[in-house]
Amino acid sequence: DLKEARFQSDYQLPAYDAGILTATRPLADYFESAAAHCSDYKLLSNWIMTEVLRILKEQKIEIGDFPVSPQRLAELLGLIGDHTISAKIAKAVFEEMLTVPENPRAIIEKKGLAQISDSAMLETMIDQIIADNPAQVTQYREGKTKVFSFFVGQVMKATRGQANPQVVTEILQRKLAGG
Repeated sequence: DLKEARFQSDYQLPAYDAGILTATRPLADYFESAAAHCSDYKLLSNWIMTEVLRILKEQKIEIGDFPVSPQRLAELLGLIGDHTISAKIAKAVFEEMLTVPENPRAIIEKKGLAQISDSAMLETMIDQIIADNPAQVTQYREGKTKVFSFFVGQVMKATRGQANPQVVTEILQRKLAGG
């Protein structure tokens, strides 16, 4: 099928994804409308094949009746791409977008869901967590590296899952190494 082949070449999608996305013209149109506003075509494809199709199936609706516009979905995925939110938080925002006709950024701001990437803020928090857990610090420095996930977990708990995991990992590695 020509459209399927075009999806593979234009969007660098695997044959499987292209086959699903081009199965119906309205779904293909939805993908292409979103793709015009999204740079990560594979992420877009994954979201449509999992989240969007799941909702269509659950609510027994067609893509034409789907409450989230292609542009809004692309905007949500862009916020994962720029690390404003994590993929986990994006799913919560997506669920909200199904019932609230607001853009994802407005939902994130209203609910305080933005990912925390502020190094200074996270460092202060991590310093406190390290100070509060000297036994685990000792274990880590003695080679029990599995304790590292304990520290990541403590930071995530303290930030209600909103800390940027990459930033947390970098700071923790430096601090636990003694820096």
